[in-house]
Amino acid sequence: MKSVLIIILLFIFSAGHSEDGYRLWLRYDPISDVTKRKEYAALLKYLVLEQTSPTFNVAEKELKLALNGLLGLNLTTTNVIQEAGAIILGTPASSKIIASLNLHDKLRSLGDEGFSILATSVKGKKCIVVAGNKDVGVLYGTFHLIKLIQTYQVLQNIYVQNTPRIKHRILNHWDNLDRTVERGYAGFSLWDWHKLPDYIDPRYYDYARANASIGINGSVVTNVNSNAQILTEPYLQKVAALANVFRPYGIKIYLTARFSAPREIGGMPTADPLDPNVRSWWKKKIDEIYQHVPDFGGFVVKANSEGQPGPQNYKRSHADGANMLAEALAPHNGIVMWRAFVYDNEVPEDRAKQAFNEFKLLDGKFNKNVMIQVKNGPIDFQPREPFHPLFGGLPQTPINMEFQITQEYLGYATHLVYLAPLFKECLDADTYASGKGSYVYKVIDGSLHGHALTGMAGVANIGNDRNWCGHPFAQSNWYSFGRLAWNPTLTSEAIAEEWIRMTFSNEQDVVKSLKELMLASREITVNYMTPLGLHHIMGWDHHYGPGPWIKDKPRADWTSVYYHKADDFGIGFDRTKTGSNALGQYAPEVQEKYGSLKNCPEEYLLWFHHVSWDHKMKSGRSLWDELCHRYYQGADSVKWMQDSWNKMEGKVDHERFSQVKSLLAIQYKEAVWWRNSCVLYFQTFSKKDIPPGFEKPEKSLNYYESLQFPFAPGIRPKW
Repeated sequence: MKSVLIIILLFIFSAGHSEDGYRLWLRYDPISDVTKRKEYAALLKYLVLEQTSPTFNVAEKELKLALNGLLGLNLTTTNVIQEAGAIILGTPASSKIIASLNLHDKLRSLGDEGFSILATSVKGKKCIVVAGNKDVGVLYGTFHLIKLIQTYQVLQNIYVQNTPRIKHRILNHWDNLDRTVERGYAGFSLWDWHKLPDYIDPRYYDYARANASIGINGSVVTNVNSNAQILTEPYLQKVAALANVFRPYGIKIYLTARFSAPREIGGMPTADPLDPNVRSWWKKKIDEIYQHVPDFGGFVVKANSEGQPGPQNYKRSHADGANMLAEALAPHNGIVMWRAFVYDNEVPEDRAKQAFNEFKLLDGKFNKNVMIQVKNGPIDFQPREPFHPLFGGLPQTPINMEFQITQEYLGYATHLVYLAPLFKECLDADTYASGKGSYVYKVIDGSLHGHALTGMAGVANIGNDRNWCGHPFAQSNWYSFGRLAWNPTLTSEAIAEEWIRMTFSNEQDVVKSLKELMLASREITVNYMTPLGLHHIMGWDHHYGPGPWIKDKPRADWTSVYYHKADDFGIGFDRTKTGSNALGQYAPEVQEKYGSLKNCPEEYLLWFHHVSWDHKMKSGRSLWDELCHRYYQGADSVKWMQDSWNKMEGKVDHERFSQVKSLLAIQYKEAVWWRNSCVLYFQTFSKKDIPPGFEKPEKSLNYYESLQFPFAPGIRPKW
C-alpha cells in the first residue's frame, strides 16, 4: 500500500510540473511500467562509494536524483557492501571493492574517459558496478546507467564497455560579450558576464550536467568572431568562475583568440607572429590564463577570414600563426584549433576550393598540438553539401570536424529539422584517401592516418530560452552531436530513439511516430529550400528565408547568383574539369562518382554541374519539372509533419505539444514561402510553366523580393 501511495504522489508531482523543456533529456519522471519499476527496484537498493571527489559527488547526486524521480527510491550511501542490490561507483584506485574484482584487463583499453558497467556478485551478493580508470569515466558510466533505466533496458546481466572514439568533444558558442549570440535563435547568451564571477547562475550547473550526460568535454564560451577583451584580467576572473563550475563534470573551458590582441589590449605596434616581442606577449598572456584556469583547454582561432585579422596581414602563413600559439600552450598541455574557414573575394577562384588550396600546402607544418578545424562541407553549413576535400587531404595533420548545431541555414529555431542525418551523411562519406573505406569518421577519430589528437566541434544552438534551444526538437541536435562525438558510428535512428524515449515517451507508438517524423525532417527541409544540390540561396546577411535573387553585394561570394548560376540554358555550378574543377581536389574515385551527369547522385547534381532545364532526370521529368516537384513536395511534406504531430495530442504533454504545433504552422508557412520564391525566380530563366497540378503562387516575385527583415536574430556583430 505504501509503494502504491508513493507512485500516486510521484505522478501527482509530475503532472503538476510545468513541461517547458528545461530538463532536456534528463527527465526523471516516474516509470509507469510497474513491472519495470519492480525489476529495477530489486537491483538498485543503495549506493556504495568508498571515496569522495568533486566528480564522484556529482555522480552520486545525479544517481540519487534520477532514481528518486524514476523509481521513487531514496538511496542511501555507504562504503561497504551490506546486502544485494548495491550500485558500486569508483575506480580501482578509489575502491577496494572494485580493485578486488580484477577489472584491470577490462578497463585497460578504456582510457581516462571510458567506463564499464557490469552485473556481478561481491561476497555472494548481487550488485551493479560502474567503474572507470578515472573519476570522469565513472561519471559518464553513471549517466549511461541512468539512460538505460530511462529507456527501459534490461539490467539483470548487464555488461557494457564503452569509451569515446574522439578525444576533444567540444561545443563552440558563438556568444558575444554583450550577450548577443551570432547565429543564435534561442535567446541571449547563457553567460551573464556582468554578474560573473560573483553570481553563479544555477543554469551553469544544469548546462554542465547536460553536456556530461552525452560525453561533451569542452566548451568554447566566446565567438569565433572574437573580442580581445575576453583575454583581459577582469574577464579571466569571470572565465575562471565558469571553469570551476564545469571542472567536476569533466568539461574544460576554451576561448577564442583574436589574432590582433597584442595590438588591441597589449599596446604593441604589431601582431606579427614571428616578432619576438609578440611571441613573448602571447606566452605571458597564456601563462596568465593558466594561473586563473589551471586546466584551460586552449584556443579556437578564426584568422584571415571574413575580415578577421591573422598572420597573412604580416605576410606569414597560417602555420606561422597557429604554431606561435601552440608553442606557448604546449607546456600547459593546451591545444590550438585553427579554423580552415578561409576564402578571399579578391582571389579569382571558386570559393569551394580556397580552403583546400591554402591548407594543402601546409600539411605537416603544424605543431603537434594543433588541429585544423574544418567545416563538414566546403562552403558554409548548407542544408546539403558534399564532404570537405580537406578530409583525407591533410594526412599529416590532425583535423577537427566542425558541425553547426544551430540552424543558421535550416529555418532557425522555428523549423523542426533533426540534424543527425546531415552529420552522418558527412561522417559516413568515403574520402578514398587511403583506398576504399577511408570514411570521414576515420579521419576524425585518427584511425585513418594515425593521429592521437582528435576532435569534433559543434556550433551550439543554446541560449537563455527556458527550453535552451528555442524549439523542443532542436534539443535533439545538441544531443545527437554529443552522441556522435563520442561514437561517430552510431546511427541516426538509434540516437533518435534514445532521445525520444528520454525526452517524450517510451510508448512504442509514440517512439515509432516521432522517429519517422525526425528522420524525414532534414530531407523535407532540403526539398523546400535547396533541392538537387542548390546552395547558398538564402536571405542577405541574416540568412533568414529565401533569396536566390541576391546579387550586386560588396563580395561576389556573398551573393546567391554566384552559386546557382541560373541562365537561359540551365542552372548549377560546374565544378568538374570543364568548370572550376573543385572536384579535382578529391580522390579519383570521388571524382568518378560525381564527375559526369550520368553518375552524379541527383542530390548533388547542381552542386557539381551546370545542367540544362530540359535535362532528363531519373524520374523521367525534365530538370525544371523535377525542381518544381521537389519544391512542392517539400512544402507538402511539412503538412504531413503537422498531421503526424497532431496525432501526438494526449500522448505527450500539453505544453510541448502546443508549442511544436505552433512552430510547425510557422514552418509550413515558411516552406511555402521558400517554394514560391524560388520557383518564381528560377522560372524567369527557364521560361517554362509550373507543371500542371501544382497551385500557382498567390504573390508575385516582386512581392517576395521586396520583403525585408532588419531585425532578424543572430546577425554577426560589427566590431
